[in-house]
Amino acid sequence: MPDEQKTDTLDRIDRKILRELGADGRIAITDLAKKVGLSKSPCQVRMKRLQDQGYIQGFRAVLNPSKLGLDHVAFAEVRLTDTTEKALSAFNRAVMDVPEIEQCHMIAGSFDYLLKVRSSDIQAYRQILGEVISALPYVGSTSTHVSMQAVKDSAF
Repeated sequence: MPDEQKTDTLDRIDRKILRELGADGRIAITDLAKKVGLSKSPCQVRMKRLQDQGYIQGFRAVLNPSKLGLDHVAFAEVRLTDTTEKALSAFNRAVMDVPEIEQCHMIAGSFDYLLKVRSSDIQAYRQILGEVISALPYVGSTSTHVSMQAVKDSAF
């Protein structure tokens, strides 16, 4: 099948579990169960199913960029010189090796990719742009937008 049909369905409890875990991935299973109105065992079973079905992809610590000296956020529009599958794959692979690129999105529009780049300041960003991003495979041109303030910054 081109797009595998989903047989997975989420009910109200599943959605509550996902919402609670999205807010606090370290919540104890007993506390989670209480918040969603289940006992511990059924809550664990549902959580395992949500993981197996790919709704929960993993757990991680959310780091404070400010404490790490990474307050500067810029968005770089990237236009490639070639958009064949070979070129796109080469660019995609190379982006994975750049730690300053926090997010990379392929875009349907007037440019090919939008990168979220985090650095210590504008000078560090300029160096990353000039020495790293511009040197990625098939990069033809870039355009930068500097974030002045994150009004909302969450997965959901």
